[in-house]
Order: sequence, then C-alpha cells, then structure tokens
Amino acid sequence: MATGQMGAIEVARRGLMLVISSPSGAGKSTIARTLLEKDRNIGISVSVTTRERRQSEIEGVHYHFVSKREFERLRDSDSLLEWAEVHGNFYGTPREPVERAMSDGRDMLFDVDWQGAQQMQDKMGADIVSIFILPPTMAELQSRLHRRAEDTEEVIQTRLANSRAEIAHWREYDYVIINDDLNNAFDAVQSIVKAERLRRDRRHGLFDFVNDLVK
Repeated sequence: MATGQMGAIEVARRGLMLVISSPSGAGKSTIARTLLEKDRNIGISVSVTTRERRQSEIEGVHYHFVSKREFERLRDSDSLLEWAEVHGNFYGTPREPVERAMSDGRDMLFDVDWQGAQQMQDKMGADIVSIFILPPTMAELQSRLHRRAEDTEEVIQTRLANSRAEIAHWREYDYVIINDDLNNAFDAVQSIVKAERLRRDRRHGLFDFVNDLVK
C-alpha cells in the first residue's frame, strides 16, 4: 500500500488486459492511441512477427522480428497469448512481458480482432476486459473508410463485407460501445478502465489494508 498524490491511498493490484476490437473504420485504433497518450499506466505489448522488417521499422519498437522456426518454438511452448497467420506471415503476442507488467500493477492494451480476443480470453480468463466498438450505421462506416482515403474502392468493399462477420461476434465481449461520437466513446472506455481497476479481485493489497484498518 502506498499514498499517492493529494493524499489518495493506493492499494496494490494486479494489472488488467484491455482488449479492444472493432470492424475496420469503427474507431478502435484512434481510441486505443488516445488511451495510451492519456494514461501512463497503460502499456502496449510489442508483437513478434516472421515478416521482413521494413526500413522505417525499429526492432523491439514496432515488432520483434523472428524466424519462422523461432516463432514455432514460441507458439508450441505456450509462450504466445495469441497468434495468427496473415498473408503468409505469422504474428503473435509474447506472454512473458505481459505477465511481468501485470504483476507490477500495469495494464496492457491489445488492439486485436475477435479471433485474437478469443484466444486471449481462453488463456487469461479473469485478467481480460474486452470491449467491442460498433459503428452507428453501416453507411457511416463506409463513409469513414472513404474519408480515410487509404484504400481503393475494391478494398473498402472487402472491408465492409468482412465487418459484418466481425460484428457477429459482439456478444462475446464484456462491453459494447456504439461510436456515434468519438469523444463520448473514448469517455466510455476510460470509465470502464477506471471501474475495472477497482474490482476487489484485482486489488490484492486490500487484504493488508483491511487487516491494518481493523487492528
């Protein structure tokens, strides 16, 4: 137990794993980026990948670049919390740095699809807090994809088709937020994080605090 700023009492706790998913264009990446900027107790894990490093990428910052053999060793030894194959390359989330951060009371953020969220839920159970971000309408989702001006029309239509399959998994998440206003959606995510940090089963320091309180 420690005393924080303004005399606030801080009780030791285990960190949580915040999983945010959404169809492309619904706003999860913007929300995740803003959360990382505003909350210094939230970190993001560095994934491992077998993909070749691009010139603009830094080892250990953007990814840990590994061989396919090393990736298979990590996967088969249960050292990855989740993994996927995308366009012939493998990507995964290493378990050890996440466990270490959470033991120190830090929260970890994961911007993953429903398949990654499902794998993490199976392995980490109560440590997971999952949030699914929905667009207000499919027309608005299409409009956002066009406004990004990052993809061809063919790619946009593919993303829209895929989004329906992704949205079908909304029931698998703890919280569902409709992003009709980005500020409101971000505030909702912040509120969820604040509430989940106060859960009794995450705050192991409460045992010592209460024992000292009633002595």
